Amino acid sequence: MNVTALDWGIIAAFFVISLVIGLVSAKTAGSSAKEFFLSGRNMPWWLLGVSMVATTFSADTPNLVTDIVRKNGVAGNWAWWAFLLTGMLTVFVYAKLWRRSEATTDLEFYEMRYSGKGAAFLRAFRAIYLGVFFNVVIMATVSLAAIKIGGVMLGMSPIQTLLIASIVTVVYSSFGGLKGVLLTDFFQFFIAMIGSFGAAYYVLELPEIGSLQQLLSHEVVATKLDFVPDFTDPNVYIPLFIMPIAIQWWATWYPGAEPGGGGYIAQRMLSAKDEKNAIGATLFFNIAHYALRPWPWIIVALASLVVFPTIADLQVAFPHIPADKIGDDLAYPAMLSFLPTGMVGIVLASLIAAVMSTLSTHLNWGSSYVVNDFYLRFVKPEASDKELVAVGRISTVVLMILSSILALALSSALSAFEILLQIGAGTGLIFILRWFWWRINAYTEISAMAISFAVAIFFEVINPKVGWIDIPEAQSYLKLVYSVSITTVGWLLVTFLTQPEKDEVLLSFYRKVQPASLGWRKVLDRYPAEKQEKGRLGMEIGLMIVGTVMVYAALFSTGFFIYGEIAQGVIAGALAIAGGLFILLSWKKLNS
Repeated sequence: MNVTALDWGIIAAFFVISLVIGLVSAKTAGSSAKEFFLSGRNMPWWLLGVSMVATTFSADTPNLVTDIVRKNGVAGNWAWWAFLLTGMLTVFVYAKLWRRSEATTDLEFYEMRYSGKGAAFLRAFRAIYLGVFFNVVIMATVSLAAIKIGGVMLGMSPIQTLLIASIVTVVYSSFGGLKGVLLTDFFQFFIAMIGSFGAAYYVLELPEIGSLQQLLSHEVVATKLDFVPDFTDPNVYIPLFIMPIAIQWWATWYPGAEPGGGGYIAQRMLSAKDEKNAIGATLFFNIAHYALRPWPWIIVALASLVVFPTIADLQVAFPHIPADKIGDDLAYPAMLSFLPTGMVGIVLASLIAAVMSTLSTHLNWGSSYVVNDFYLRFVKPEASDKELVAVGRISTVVLMILSSILALALSSALSAFEILLQIGAGTGLIFILRWFWWRINAYTEISAMAISFAVAIFFEVINPKVGWIDIPEAQSYLKLVYSVSITTVGWLLVTFLTQPEKDEVLLSFYRKVQPASLGWRKVLDRYPAEKQEKGRLGMEIGLMIVGTVMVYAALFSTGFFIYGEIAQGVIAGALAIAGGLFILLSWKKLNS
C-alpha cells in the first residue's frame, strides 16, 4: 500500500493520544489494587458500555466475520449472533447480581458460593487456566489479526507488527490500570467505528464493485445474502442456525459471551457505580455489538468475493504473506489495501484501536486474576497494595509476551474460535443455574471443566487420528452435541453424588446476592426467616426475550434497508422501536 505522510501522521497521533490517556491515569491507578482493577467501583454505564463494545471490536472480529461470510454467507453469522440470547440474559438477570456480590473479580465468586478445598482449587486453577493460558489464546488470535493487517497493508513482518502493537498497549495498560483502559477504549471505539463505516463506503466505490446495488446483484454475492440458511438442507441449517440458537448460546463458554456473565464483562459490571449502571452498561453493549456494528464488516466481506473470489487470488495478490497465514479471513485487510490517502490512515488507526482495546482489556483482566485470585489469595495474603499493583504490571508484560509468541504459530481466527467453543461445551448451564439452584457445588464445576476439556481433546486431537467415531465433515456439529450431552450428564451425576454446600455458606451467599428464591426453597424452608424475594425472575426473563427481539429486529431492519427491501425494513424497525419503548417503560420497575 501507498501509505503517505498524512496517513502516518494520523496513526502517530492515535498512538500519542492513547499513551497520554494511560499515563494521565497512572497516578490514581497505582494507589491501590481495587483502583487498578476496578477503578474504585465508580464508573458510569456509558463508559463501561462503550468499553465492552470496544473490547469485542477486536481486529480479528471483522476478519472472523469475513471468513464466515465468504464460507457460509450472511446467515453464517448466527454462529455469534446467537450469543445475543446470552447477552440479554446477563443484562436483565445477572448484571444486578454481579454488582451486589461486590467481588473484585468473578473468580472471587467461587469462595462466596462454595467452600473448602474445592472452592479454593477452583479459584486458583481458573485464575491460571483462564487468566493465563486461555487468555493468552484469545490475545494470540487478536495478535494474529494484527499480523495479517500489518502484512497486507504495511508490508511488515509478523515480529515488527507485534512489537509495535504490543509495546504501546502494554505501556498504557500497565500504567493506567482499568481506568486507563476504559478511557482509551472510549477514544478508540469512535476511531474504530469511523474506520469500519468509512472502509465499507470506499470499498463500494471501487471500479470492480461499482455500487451497493451492483454488489448485491453480482452472481457470486447474490447467493450469500439470506439472513437465515437454506432450510431444505439439514447439513446447512443445522450447524449454521439450529445449533447456535438451540444449544450453543446456553451450553458453551466463550470470553465476552459467558452464560450468566463473566470475565471482562463481569469486571465492568463489578466496577459500575450501582446496579442500574451495571444493567445499563450491558444493555448498551449488546445493542451496539449486535445491531450497530456488523453491517460494515458484512459489506466489505461480500465485496471481497468479487475482488478476491478464492484464496488463490489472495495468495497471488499478496505473495509476501506466509502461506500458513493465507485464508478467507485475510480478505478483510486485503480489501482495505484499496483505500485512498487519508482514509488509509484513519482505517489503519481504527484497526490498531481495535487491536489495542481488546488486548488492553484482556491484559488487565488476566492480571487481575493472577494478582487477586492467585498471588494475594494463595501466595502472599499480606501483600501491600503497592506490591499488588507491581505484580499486576509485571504480569501484564508477561501475558503480552506469551500471546505474541503463540500468535506466530496460529493461522486462522475461525479455527481458534471453534476450538474455544469446543473446550467450553457443556459448562454454560452451570454458570446460569449456580445463582439460582442451591444444589450445585464446587465439584459440579470441577467435574464439568475436566469432562469438557477431555471430550474436546478426544474430538479435536485423538479421534481425528484414531477414527473411533466417524463424524462426516458435513455433520461436524455433532461434536458439539456429543460434548454438551456428555459433559452435562457428567456434572449432574457428580452434583447428586456429592454433598451440597453447608447451610451457612448457602445462606451467606443468598443474603449477599439476593437472587430469586425459586431454586433456594429447599434451604429456605429450613430457615423461613431468611427468605427475601428481591428478584423478579419472571419479569426479567420476559424482558430478556423482548430485548432479544428488539436487537434482532434492529439488525435485520438495517439489512433490509441495505438490500432495498423498504417495507420489510420499516416493519422490522417498528418492532425494534416497540421493544425499546417496552423496556423503557419497565426500567423503573426493573431497578426498584
